Amino acid sequence: MSKEKEEEILDIPASEKDDYYSDDSLYNINSWGADLSFRELISQYEEGDLAKPELQRNYVWDKAEASRFIDSILLGLPVPSIFLAKTRDEKMLIIDGYQRIMTVYDFVRGIFTKDEKVFRLTNSEKINTRWRGKAFSELSETDQRKIRTTTIHCIIFVQVAPRDNETSLYQIFERINTSGRTLLPQEIRNCVYQGTLNKLLFELNRENSWRRLYGLSEVDSRMRDMEFILRFLAFGSKMFNEITAQRLSLKKFLNEYMGDSESTSTEGIASNKDRFLSTIRFLEKNLGTQAFHNLSSTDSEKVVSKFNPTIFDSIMLATEYVLKNDPNLKIEDKALKQRKLDLLKDEKFQDLIRIRTTDVDRIKERIVLATKYLYGIVYE
Repeated sequence: MSKEKEEEILDIPASEKDDYYSDDSLYNINSWGADLSFRELISQYEEGDLAKPELQRNYVWDKAEASRFIDSILLGLPVPSIFLAKTRDEKMLIIDGYQRIMTVYDFVRGIFTKDEKVFRLTNSEKINTRWRGKAFSELSETDQRKIRTTTIHCIIFVQVAPRDNETSLYQIFERINTSGRTLLPQEIRNCVYQGTLNKLLFELNRENSWRRLYGLSEVDSRMRDMEFILRFLAFGSKMFNEITAQRLSLKKFLNEYMGDSESTSTEGIASNKDRFLSTIRFLEKNLGTQAFHNLSSTDSEKVVSKFNPTIFDSIMLATEYVLKNDPNLKIEDKALKQRKLDLLKDEKFQDLIRIRTTDVDRIKERIVLATKYLYGIVYE
Protein backbone atom coordinates (compact mmCIF):
# COMPACT_ATOMS: atom_id res chain seq x y z
CA MET A 1 0.00 0.00 0.00
CA SER A 2 1.38 3.40 -0.95
CA LYS A 3 2.06 6.23 1.48
CA GLU A 4 -0.82 8.10 -0.14
CA LYS A 5 -3.19 5.18 0.37
CA GLU A 6 -2.14 4.94 4.01
CA GLU A 7 -2.99 8.61 4.53
CA GLU A 8 -6.39 8.01 2.94
CA ILE A 9 -7.54 5.34 5.38
CA LEU A 10 -5.56 5.90 8.61
CA ASP A 11 -6.04 8.57 11.26
CA ILE A 12 -2.94 8.09 13.44
CA PRO A 13 -2.42 10.43 16.42
CA ALA A 14 0.65 12.65 16.10
CA SER A 15 1.95 11.32 19.44
CA GLU A 16 2.39 7.85 17.89
CA LYS A 17 4.14 8.81 14.66
CA ASP A 18 7.61 9.23 16.15
CA ASP A 19 8.25 6.42 18.59
CA TYR A 20 12.00 5.90 18.89
CA TYR A 21 13.65 3.92 21.64
CA SER A 22 17.04 2.42 22.29
CA ASP A 23 17.98 -0.14 24.90
CA ASP A 24 21.59 -0.49 23.83
CA SER A 25 22.84 -0.40 27.43
CA LEU A 26 20.81 -3.49 28.26
CA TYR A 27 22.35 -5.67 25.58
CA ASN A 28 25.53 -7.63 25.17
CA ILE A 29 25.84 -8.19 21.44
CA ASN A 30 28.81 -9.90 19.84
CA SER A 31 29.59 -9.85 16.15
CA TRP A 32 32.25 -11.41 13.98
CA GLY A 33 33.08 -11.93 10.35
CA ALA A 34 33.17 -15.17 8.40
CA ASP A 35 33.67 -15.95 4.73
CA LEU A 36 31.17 -18.55 3.54
CA SER A 37 30.96 -20.03 0.08
CA PHE A 38 27.68 -20.02 -1.82
CA ARG A 39 27.85 -23.82 -1.66
CA GLU A 40 27.74 -23.60 2.15
CA LEU A 41 24.97 -20.99 2.18
CA ILE A 42 22.80 -22.96 -0.25
CA SER A 43 23.28 -26.15 1.77
CA GLN A 44 22.41 -24.39 5.03
CA TYR A 45 19.32 -22.82 3.43
CA GLU A 46 18.09 -26.16 2.06
CA GLU A 47 18.61 -27.85 5.43
CA GLY A 48 16.80 -25.07 7.33
CA ASP A 49 19.87 -23.88 9.22
CA LEU A 50 19.83 -20.59 7.33
CA ALA A 51 16.40 -19.05 7.67
CA LYS A 52 14.60 -16.53 5.57
CA PRO A 53 12.54 -14.44 8.00
CA GLU A 54 8.97 -15.66 7.84
CA LEU A 55 7.11 -13.96 4.99
CA GLN A 56 9.82 -11.30 4.98
CA ARG A 57 10.37 -9.06 2.00
CA ASN A 58 9.62 -11.14 -1.04
CA TYR A 59 12.23 -11.74 -3.72
CA VAL A 60 12.12 -8.48 -5.67
CA TRP A 61 15.00 -8.55 -8.15
CA ASP A 62 13.99 -8.88 -11.76
CA LYS A 63 15.79 -11.21 -14.20
CA ALA A 64 18.12 -8.45 -15.40
CA GLU A 65 19.26 -7.56 -11.86
CA ALA A 66 19.70 -11.22 -10.94
CA SER A 67 21.67 -11.90 -14.15
CA ARG A 68 23.99 -8.98 -13.47
CA PHE A 69 24.75 -10.37 -10.02
CA ILE A 70 25.60 -13.83 -11.39
CA ASP A 71 27.70 -12.13 -14.08
CA SER A 72 29.62 -10.26 -11.36
CA ILE A 73 30.38 -13.52 -9.55
CA LEU A 74 31.61 -15.18 -12.72
CA LEU A 75 33.82 -12.18 -13.45
CA GLY A 76 35.32 -12.46 -9.98
CA LEU A 77 34.10 -9.05 -8.82
CA PRO A 78 33.75 -8.40 -5.07
CA VAL A 79 30.38 -9.36 -3.59
CA PRO A 80 28.90 -7.05 -0.90
CA SER A 81 28.76 -8.43 2.63
CA ILE A 82 25.61 -9.92 4.09
CA PHE A 83 24.34 -9.76 7.68
CA LEU A 84 23.20 -12.81 9.64
CA ALA A 85 21.95 -13.21 13.20
CA LYS A 86 22.48 -16.33 15.27
CA THR A 87 19.30 -17.21 17.14
CA ARG A 88 18.76 -19.12 20.37
CA ASP A 89 18.00 -22.31 18.44
CA GLU A 90 21.38 -22.07 16.65
CA LYS A 91 19.91 -21.04 13.31
CA MET A 92 21.19 -18.18 11.20
CA LEU A 93 18.58 -15.55 10.37
CA ILE A 94 19.13 -13.49 7.22
CA ILE A 95 19.05 -9.85 8.25
CA ASP A 96 20.37 -8.40 5.02
CA GLY A 97 21.41 -10.20 1.84
CA TYR A 98 18.35 -12.29 1.04
CA GLN A 99 18.20 -11.12 -2.59
CA ARG A 100 21.85 -12.08 -3.18
CA ILE A 101 21.57 -15.50 -1.54
CA MET A 102 18.31 -16.39 -3.29
CA THR A 103 19.63 -15.26 -6.67
CA VAL A 104 22.49 -17.76 -6.50
CA TYR A 105 20.20 -20.40 -4.98
CA ASP A 106 17.72 -20.01 -7.85
CA PHE A 107 20.41 -20.02 -10.51
CA VAL A 108 22.06 -23.18 -9.21
CA ARG A 109 18.74 -25.03 -8.86
CA GLY A 110 17.72 -23.78 -12.30
CA ILE A 111 14.37 -22.10 -11.59
CA PHE A 112 13.78 -18.36 -11.21
CA THR A 113 11.52 -17.76 -8.21
CA LYS A 114 9.51 -14.87 -9.66
CA ASP A 115 8.21 -16.71 -12.73
CA GLU A 116 9.00 -20.37 -11.90
CA LYS A 117 10.67 -20.72 -15.30
CA VAL A 118 14.15 -21.93 -16.24
CA PHE A 119 16.66 -19.39 -14.97
CA ARG A 120 18.75 -18.33 -17.95
CA LEU A 121 20.94 -15.26 -17.81
CA THR A 122 19.57 -12.46 -19.95
CA ASN A 123 20.85 -11.85 -23.46
CA SER A 124 21.64 -8.28 -22.54
CA GLU A 125 24.87 -6.63 -23.65
CA LYS A 126 25.53 -6.05 -19.96
CA ILE A 127 26.18 -9.80 -19.57
CA ASN A 128 29.49 -11.26 -20.73
CA THR A 129 29.15 -13.11 -24.03
CA ARG A 130 30.65 -16.30 -22.55
CA TRP A 131 27.54 -17.05 -20.50
CA ARG A 132 24.90 -14.77 -21.99
CA GLY A 133 21.54 -16.58 -22.23
CA LYS A 134 22.82 -19.68 -20.42
CA ALA A 135 21.37 -21.64 -17.52
CA PHE A 136 23.62 -22.97 -14.75
CA SER A 137 23.57 -26.46 -16.23
CA GLU A 138 24.84 -25.06 -19.54
CA LEU A 139 27.92 -23.42 -18.01
CA SER A 140 31.28 -25.14 -18.06
CA GLU A 141 32.25 -27.17 -14.99
CA THR A 142 34.84 -24.50 -14.18
CA ASP A 143 32.21 -21.73 -14.19
CA GLN A 144 29.79 -23.84 -12.16
CA ARG A 145 32.53 -24.50 -9.64
CA LYS A 146 33.36 -20.78 -9.48
CA ILE A 147 29.80 -19.89 -8.54
CA ARG A 148 29.61 -22.57 -5.85
CA THR A 149 33.01 -21.77 -4.35
CA THR A 150 32.83 -17.98 -4.46
CA THR A 151 32.82 -16.72 -0.90
CA ILE A 152 30.77 -13.87 0.51
CA HIS A 153 31.73 -12.05 3.67
CA CYS A 154 29.14 -12.57 6.41
CA ILE A 155 28.86 -10.35 9.47
CA ILE A 156 27.24 -12.49 12.16
CA PHE A 157 25.54 -11.13 15.27
CA VAL A 158 24.59 -12.96 18.43
CA GLN A 159 22.83 -11.55 21.49
CA VAL A 160 24.73 -12.79 24.54
CA ALA A 161 22.45 -11.06 27.05
CA PRO A 162 19.69 -10.94 27.95
CA ARG A 163 19.04 -14.59 27.14
CA ASP A 164 15.28 -14.55 27.72
CA ASN A 165 14.44 -12.60 24.56
CA GLU A 166 15.93 -11.43 21.30
CA THR A 167 14.79 -7.83 21.31
CA SER A 168 18.22 -6.57 20.22
CA LEU A 169 17.61 -8.16 16.82
CA TYR A 170 14.86 -5.58 16.27
CA GLN A 171 17.35 -2.74 16.55
CA ILE A 172 19.88 -4.56 14.37
CA PHE A 173 17.25 -4.92 11.65
CA GLU A 174 16.24 -1.31 12.10
CA ARG A 175 19.78 0.04 11.74
CA ILE A 176 21.38 -2.43 9.32
CA ASN A 177 19.16 -2.65 6.32
CA THR A 178 20.31 -1.96 2.79
CA SER A 179 17.16 -3.06 0.95
CA GLY A 180 16.55 0.47 -0.31
CA ARG A 181 13.58 1.29 1.89
CA THR A 182 13.12 1.87 5.59
CA LEU A 183 11.32 -1.07 7.17
CA LEU A 184 8.27 -0.27 9.26
CA PRO A 185 8.10 -1.62 12.85
CA GLN A 186 5.83 -4.59 12.09
CA GLU A 187 7.94 -5.57 9.08
CA ILE A 188 10.95 -5.81 11.39
CA ARG A 189 9.00 -7.78 14.02
CA ASN A 190 7.98 -10.15 11.24
CA CYS A 191 11.65 -10.71 10.53
CA VAL A 192 12.71 -11.13 14.15
CA TYR A 193 9.87 -12.83 16.01
CA GLN A 194 9.16 -15.87 13.90
CA GLY A 195 6.82 -18.48 15.31
CA THR A 196 3.27 -19.15 16.38
CA LEU A 197 2.22 -15.60 17.27
CA ASN A 198 3.56 -14.19 14.02
CA LYS A 199 1.70 -16.88 12.06
CA LEU A 200 -1.47 -16.08 14.00
CA LEU A 201 -1.22 -12.40 13.07
CA PHE A 202 -1.09 -13.34 9.38
CA GLU A 203 -4.11 -15.59 9.85
CA LEU A 204 -6.16 -13.00 11.74
CA ASN A 205 -5.23 -10.30 9.25
CA ARG A 206 -7.06 -12.24 6.54
CA GLU A 207 -10.29 -12.45 8.57
CA ASN A 208 -13.09 -11.00 6.44
CA SER A 209 -14.70 -9.04 9.26
CA TRP A 210 -11.38 -7.37 10.03
CA ARG A 211 -10.70 -6.52 6.39
CA ARG A 212 -14.08 -4.78 6.14
CA LEU A 213 -13.61 -2.89 9.40
CA TYR A 214 -10.06 -1.90 8.53
CA GLY A 215 -11.25 -0.53 5.20
CA LEU A 216 -9.19 -2.45 2.65
CA SER A 217 -9.95 -5.85 1.18
CA GLU A 218 -6.29 -6.58 0.44
CA VAL A 219 -3.71 -6.94 3.18
CA ASP A 220 -1.19 -4.14 3.58
CA SER A 221 2.20 -5.21 2.21
CA ARG A 222 3.84 -2.96 4.83
CA MET A 223 1.97 -4.79 7.66
CA ARG A 224 0.40 -1.74 9.32
CA ASP A 225 -2.88 -3.64 9.62
CA MET A 226 -1.12 -6.52 11.39
CA GLU A 227 0.38 -4.13 13.90
CA PHE A 228 -3.08 -2.94 14.94
CA ILE A 229 -4.13 -6.52 15.65
CA LEU A 230 -0.97 -7.00 17.70
CA ARG A 231 -1.75 -3.77 19.53
CA PHE A 232 -5.16 -5.08 20.61
CA LEU A 233 -3.74 -8.40 21.79
CA ALA A 234 -0.93 -6.69 23.72
CA PHE A 235 -3.10 -4.04 25.40
CA GLY A 236 -5.41 -6.78 26.64
CA SER A 237 -2.60 -8.88 28.07
CA LYS A 238 -1.33 -9.55 31.58
CA MET A 239 1.93 -7.91 30.53
CA PHE A 240 0.15 -4.60 29.92
CA ASN A 241 -1.63 -4.72 33.27
CA GLU A 242 1.70 -5.15 35.04
CA ILE A 243 3.35 -2.09 33.48
CA THR A 244 4.57 0.42 36.05
CA ALA A 245 5.98 3.03 33.66
CA GLN A 246 4.00 6.19 33.05
CA ARG A 247 4.47 6.20 29.29
CA LEU A 248 4.96 3.36 26.84
CA SER A 249 7.31 3.16 23.96
CA LEU A 250 4.67 1.43 21.87
CA LYS A 251 7.36 0.04 19.59
CA LYS A 252 9.29 -1.48 22.49
CA PHE A 253 6.19 -2.84 24.23
CA LEU A 254 4.92 -4.58 21.11
CA ASN A 255 8.39 -6.04 20.52
CA GLU A 256 8.46 -7.47 24.04
CA TYR A 257 4.95 -8.87 23.68
CA MET A 258 5.91 -10.63 20.44
CA GLY A 259 8.72 -12.39 22.30
CA ASP A 260 6.79 -13.17 25.48
CA SER A 261 6.52 -16.87 26.30
CA GLU A 262 2.95 -16.53 27.56
CA SER A 263 1.67 -14.90 24.37
CA THR A 264 3.38 -17.53 22.19
CA SER A 265 2.31 -20.60 24.19
CA THR A 266 -0.32 -22.98 22.84
CA GLU A 267 -2.85 -21.65 25.33
CA GLY A 268 -1.89 -18.06 24.57
CA ILE A 269 -2.30 -18.52 20.82
CA ALA A 270 -5.74 -20.15 21.23
CA SER A 271 -6.85 -17.41 23.61
CA ASN A 272 -5.61 -14.62 21.36
CA LYS A 273 -7.36 -16.08 18.34
CA ASP A 274 -10.65 -16.35 20.18
CA ARG A 275 -10.28 -12.87 21.72
CA PHE A 276 -9.81 -11.19 18.37
CA LEU A 277 -12.32 -13.13 16.29
CA SER A 278 -15.22 -12.99 18.76
CA THR A 279 -14.71 -9.27 19.33
CA ILE A 280 -14.23 -8.21 15.71
CA ARG A 281 -17.22 -10.23 14.50
CA PHE A 282 -19.46 -8.81 17.22
CA LEU A 283 -18.47 -5.25 16.35
CA GLU A 284 -18.94 -5.69 12.62
CA LYS A 285 -22.42 -7.04 13.24
CA ASN A 286 -23.43 -4.36 15.72
CA LEU A 287 -21.46 -1.26 14.75
CA GLY A 288 -20.78 -1.82 11.07
CA THR A 289 -17.76 -0.91 9.00
CA GLN A 290 -17.33 2.54 10.58
CA ALA A 291 -16.86 1.09 14.05
CA PHE A 292 -13.38 2.58 14.43
CA HIS A 293 -13.90 5.92 12.68
CA ASN A 294 -13.93 9.29 14.41
CA LEU A 295 -16.25 12.28 13.98
CA SER A 296 -15.35 15.09 11.66
CA SER A 297 -13.63 17.99 13.38
CA THR A 298 -15.97 20.38 11.59
CA ASP A 299 -19.24 18.43 11.79
CA SER A 300 -20.03 16.51 14.99
CA GLU A 301 -22.72 14.49 13.18
CA LYS A 302 -20.46 13.31 10.38
CA VAL A 303 -18.18 10.29 10.62
CA VAL A 304 -14.88 10.50 8.75
CA SER A 305 -13.67 7.72 6.46
CA LYS A 306 -10.38 6.99 8.26
CA PHE A 307 -9.50 4.11 10.59
CA ASN A 308 -8.44 5.46 13.99
CA PRO A 309 -6.07 3.22 16.04
CA THR A 310 -6.90 4.74 19.44
CA ILE A 311 -10.64 4.39 18.86
CA PHE A 312 -9.96 0.85 17.66
CA ASP A 313 -8.15 -0.29 20.79
CA SER A 314 -10.63 1.52 23.10
CA ILE A 315 -13.72 -0.05 21.57
CA MET A 316 -12.13 -3.44 20.98
CA LEU A 317 -10.91 -3.82 24.56
CA ALA A 318 -14.15 -2.50 26.02
CA THR A 319 -16.13 -4.99 23.93
CA GLU A 320 -13.79 -7.87 24.71
CA TYR A 321 -14.19 -7.16 28.43
CA VAL A 322 -18.00 -7.30 28.17
CA LEU A 323 -18.06 -10.39 25.96
CA LYS A 324 -15.76 -12.20 28.38
CA ASN A 325 -18.51 -11.95 31.00
CA ASP A 326 -21.41 -12.41 28.59
CA PRO A 327 -20.37 -14.28 25.40
CA ASN A 328 -23.96 -14.26 24.12
CA LEU A 329 -24.46 -10.53 24.61
CA LYS A 330 -27.43 -9.22 22.65
CA ILE A 331 -27.79 -5.53 21.93
CA GLU A 332 -29.76 -3.50 19.44
CA ASP A 333 -27.34 -2.23 16.81
CA LYS A 334 -29.05 1.15 16.58
CA ALA A 335 -28.67 1.61 20.31
CA LEU A 336 -24.99 0.69 20.22
CA LYS A 337 -24.34 3.04 17.30
CA GLN A 338 -25.95 5.90 19.20
CA ARG A 339 -23.88 5.08 22.29
CA LYS A 340 -20.74 5.13 20.18
CA LEU A 341 -21.77 8.52 18.79
CA ASP A 342 -22.23 9.79 22.34
CA LEU A 343 -18.78 8.44 23.24
CA LEU A 344 -17.17 10.27 20.34
CA LYS A 345 -18.89 13.51 21.34
CA ASP A 346 -17.39 13.31 24.81
CA GLU A 347 -14.64 15.95 24.97
CA LYS A 348 -12.67 13.93 27.50
CA PHE A 349 -12.62 10.90 25.18
CA GLN A 350 -11.53 13.04 22.24
CA ASP A 351 -8.66 14.36 24.36
CA LEU A 352 -7.67 10.80 25.36
CA ILE A 353 -7.53 9.53 21.78
CA ARG A 354 -5.53 12.48 20.45
CA ILE A 355 -3.02 13.58 23.09
CA ARG A 356 -0.34 11.53 24.89
CA THR A 357 -2.00 8.40 23.57
CA THR A 358 0.76 6.09 24.83
CA ASP A 359 0.52 7.18 28.47
CA VAL A 360 -0.49 4.02 30.30
CA ASP A 361 -3.07 5.76 32.50
CA ARG A 362 -4.63 7.45 29.50
CA ILE A 363 -4.84 4.19 27.55
CA LYS A 364 -6.69 2.62 30.46
CA GLU A 365 -8.87 5.69 30.93
CA ARG A 366 -10.10 5.67 27.35
CA ILE A 367 -10.96 1.97 27.62
CA VAL A 368 -12.88 2.65 30.85
CA LEU A 369 -14.79 5.47 29.17
CA ALA A 370 -15.61 3.35 26.11
CA THR A 371 -16.91 0.52 28.33
CA LYS A 372 -19.10 2.92 30.29
CA TYR A 373 -20.63 4.62 27.24
CA LEU A 374 -21.11 1.54 25.09
CA TYR A 375 -22.22 -1.00 27.64
CA GLY A 376 -22.99 0.86 30.87
CA ILE A 377 -20.45 -1.26 32.71
CA VAL A 378 -17.50 -0.33 34.90
CA TYR A 379 -14.21 -1.60 33.45
CA GLU A 380 -12.00 -3.01 36.19
